[in-house]
Amino acid sequence: MAEVKIERLKKLDQETLERLISIYMRGYEGMREYGGEGESYAKRYLRWCWDKAREGFFVAKVCDEIAGFIVCDDDWYSKYEGRVVGAIHEFVVDRKYQGHGIGKRLMEKCLEYLADKDLIELWVGEKNEKAIQFYRDYGFERVGQSGIWVRMVKRKSDKGGGSS
Repeated sequence: MAEVKIERLKKLDQETLERLISIYMRGYEGMREYGGEGESYAKRYLRWCWDKAREGFFVAKVCDEIAGFIVCDDDWYSKYEGRVVGAIHEFVVDRKYQGHGIGKRLMEKCLEYLADKDLIELWVGEKNEKAIQFYRDYGFERVGQSGIWVRMVKRKSDKGGGSS
């Protein structure tokens, strides 16, 4: 596979939006209950992500084609925590690029971006076991559920070592 570049999305023009929608829609194939509301919903949602977390909107590119993206918010008010925390609003790798470490690279970029946050939250579909395990591998733990959505959080680890 060609070199993968992770970079901040510079602009959300129509062509880029259409590519992101296509990745988003394919990413939820077979799991329509989590992202199958259709392209018009995806368009509104991705524009909301861009408006809410522009500085934390990262894309993975392979030969200048967007292969995946992650939306990391450093200013999210969590009603569950009662304060501002870091959040991951969306995270999708195009199916044809999965299995090549792109998701790992995007997650590492996001965690680097949110490094000053003592807590990061995200929601994932309860049947998306592959994603749940991926998040666990990065230190996220399941802390709740609302309907078909599982809430996971990652707390900043104790830098001093020792036991917990």
